[in-house]
Amino acid sequence: MRAALAFLLLAAPAWAQSPAPIASPAPATQRTAQGAAGPGMMALPLPRGTRVLGLEEAERLLLERNLSVIAAQRGVDAVRAQRLVASSLPPAEVSVGNTFAEFNTTQNNRVQGSRFISPANNISVGLTVLIERGGKRTLRTRLAEENIGVAEAQVLDALRGQFFALRQAFIAALAARANLEVALANRGSLDRTEALLRRQWQDGALPEGDLLRFQASRLPFEAEVTAAAQNYAAAVAQVAVALALDAAAFNTTTTAALPPVALDVRGRFDAMPTPGVTRDELADAVQNRADVVAASRAAAAGAANTSLAEAQRSRDVTLNGGWSRSRLSQDLPSASQPLNSTNQFTFNLSVPIFTQQIVRGQIGTAAGQQAQLEAQARLALLQGRADFATAWAAYEQSRALLRLFTGGALNRAELAYRSAEQAYLSGGRSLLDVLDALRTLNATRVAANNARAAYLTALAQLEFATGVSGLAARL
Repeated sequence: MRAALAFLLLAAPAWAQSPAPIASPAPATQRTAQGAAGPGMMALPLPRGTRVLGLEEAERLLLERNLSVIAAQRGVDAVRAQRLVASSLPPAEVSVGNTFAEFNTTQNNRVQGSRFISPANNISVGLTVLIERGGKRTLRTRLAEENIGVAEAQVLDALRGQFFALRQAFIAALAARANLEVALANRGSLDRTEALLRRQWQDGALPEGDLLRFQASRLPFEAEVTAAAQNYAAAVAQVAVALALDAAAFNTTTTAALPPVALDVRGRFDAMPTPGVTRDELADAVQNRADVVAASRAAAAGAANTSLAEAQRSRDVTLNGGWSRSRLSQDLPSASQPLNSTNQFTFNLSVPIFTQQIVRGQIGTAAGQQAQLEAQARLALLQGRADFATAWAAYEQSRALLRLFTGGALNRAELAYRSAEQAYLSGGRSLLDVLDALRTLNATRVAANNARAAYLTALAQLEFATGVSGLAARL
C-alpha cells in the first residue's frame, strides 16, 4: 500500500510545472506531463466555445479596436486638415449692394423729395483683397507641418503605451493561467490518491483516521484552485478591456469545472528570450522614443510659431476696389444733353497702424511658449533615460531571480519532496509530512511562475522604455 501511495504522490509533481532555463529548452529531466503544450498552453476545463486568444492576435485586435489609438489617429486627420487652411491665401471678399431709399433736406432742415428707389436703378460692386507680407503664408504652412509631425509621433506614442499595457495584462493573465494549471494538476493528483486511500480503508488495510486526516489536508489545495481561478478571471478581464472587448460576454450555456471567462489566453510561458542588444545601444535609442520625438517636434513647432509671430512686424495691406452705377436723374440745369446714368470707380488702400505693442506681445508670448516646449523636450529625454535605467535594473533583477529558480531552487524543492517521500516509504515520515513537502514544492513552482512573469514583463518594459521594437517576448 505504501508503494502505491508513493507512486501516486510521486506523480503529483509530474502534473505541475517544471522550470525552463533562459533562452534554452527545458532538459529532459525537467519535462512534465504537459508534453509539447508547455506552461500556459494546457487545455483548461472551461465552458465549450470559450474564445482562445494568443498574443499575436491580441496585438492585431489592439490596432483595430483600441480607443486610445483610434483617438490619436483622428488627431492626425485633424491637423492635416488644418494644413489645408494654413497654406491657403487669405480669401478675397466681394460685396454687392444698392441704394433703396433717399430724401433731401432744405436749409431749414425740412425733409423734401423722399422716395424709395428700385434696386434696378442702382448697383455697387466691391472687391477687398488682403496682401500678406513677411512670408506669413509660408510660415503658417511650416507650423502646420510641424504640428502634423507632432500628431504622428503622438500616435506612435499611444501605440507604444497601449502595446505595453496589453502585454502587461497578457503576461499577468498567462502567469495566472500557469498557476491555475499547477493548482488543477495538484487537485487531480490528490483525487487519485484519495481514491486509493478510500479503497484501502474499505479493504481494512488503512485506518479511517488516516483517510480523514488526508481529506482535511486537502483544503488548502482546494483553496489554491479557487484563488487561482479567480485570479485568472480577473487577469483575463483586464486583457479584454485593453482590446475594447466585453469582459462579461462569456458563454454560460454550458457547464464546466471552472467559472466562465470571456477569453482563454494562450502563450508559451516558458519563452525566455534575451534582448539581443547591448545596454549602451538601448540607452542611445531612447532619443528616438515616440514621446521624446513628439516633444522635440513640439519644440520645433514652437520655433515655427515664434517665426510666424515675428513676421507680424511686416504690416499687411488691404486693397479695396469698387464700381457703382446709378440710373437716377443726375441732370444739371445747364446740361446740354440729358444723362442716363452715372458710373463711379473707387480704389482704397489701408494699412494698420499703432500695432507695435500688439506685435511685441505676440512675439513675447510665442517666444515664451517656445522656451517652455524646449524645456519639456529636454525633460522628456531625461525622463526617457530615467525610464530606461529603471527598466534595465528591473530586467537584470528579474533575470537574476529567474536564474535562481531555474538554476537550483526548483531542483532543491523537488529533492526535498523526493526525500520526504522516501522517508515515508521507510516509515520515518507520515503522509502529512509528504503533503507538506508537496505544498512547499508547489509554492516554489508558483514563485517560479511569478519570476517568469516578472522577467517577461521586464522585457516588455524595456521595449516600452527604449522604443526599440522586438524586445518583448513573442509568446
